[in-house]
Amino acid sequence: MKPAPFEYYAPTTVEEALSHLAEHGDDAKVLAGGQSLIPMMNFRLVQPSVLVDLNNIPELSYIRPVENGGLRLGAMTRHHQVEIDALVAERAPLLHETMPKIAYSQIRSRGTFGGSVSHADPSAELASVSVALGGSFRLQSQNGERWVPANEFFVGLFTTVLEPGELLVEAALPSMPVRSGWSLMEVARRPHDFALVGVAAVVSLDENNLCQQAQMVFLSAGDVPMVAHKAIESLTGQAPSPKVIQAAAEIAASEDIDPGSDIHATAEFRRHLANVLARRALEQAFKRAGDNQ
Repeated sequence: MKPAPFEYYAPTTVEEALSHLAEHGDDAKVLAGGQSLIPMMNFRLVQPSVLVDLNNIPELSYIRPVENGGLRLGAMTRHHQVEIDALVAERAPLLHETMPKIAYSQIRSRGTFGGSVSHADPSAELASVSVALGGSFRLQSQNGERWVPANEFFVGLFTTVLEPGELLVEAALPSMPVRSGWSLMEVARRPHDFALVGVAAVVSLDENNLCQQAQMVFLSAGDVPMVAHKAIESLTGQAPSPKVIQAAAEIAASEDIDPGSDIHATAEFRRHLANVLARRALEQAFKRAGDNQ
């Protein structure tokens, strides 16, 4: 298959890219890594009349420290850059642990952080991990800019709050609390395939070794990254015993997610996987939190 005809622009600045997006609105698509968009265009699942290529804008590719211990990542930062960066490993270990699980090395050499997030595939790791880490995204247009929390950015299947003429230019990840632990667990039919179900967990302990904060976000378990609100509530203030962890996993799998059935797995099987993975992820996260004193 070949894509439908389109106009092509290759701006060299953010301002120039925003000008093209403002001019063409809904008719335009942004090209970042192209690992999802180009196949969709070739199969004519999407048929933009205008393509705005961001690959010639170096100002959108960076990983920078923030004084409070957090990170800023430019939207065009390649997956491989995030994967090997020492600052990411130090300040966002969950993100560092996630990167090798995304597709294959060839994909990671081209795929971008902002492109993956903006595509809003509920099976993509970076969407759920961004929510689990309490991240936020800077969106820019010719009318100005705004920050949107990651947990408000995703509104439906392949759908975000991005408006016509608007571009995701940066992601911000806050520092992790003291005595924190993290984990990403997933099951796929083959290594590096999209996960049938996955879960990202971040927890922190107080001075009495009780759960002070928790976040648990599932991928491939609904139309958006699915936050396990009820399970999190059951953990907060509790000692992370095997019984408490198992109960939280069961709540998450039965009440917090909304998986569907397809040719790869039934909804029932996905709930089973979610239960098992949530327990394992919480066990690992709490162990790491206890070790990080």
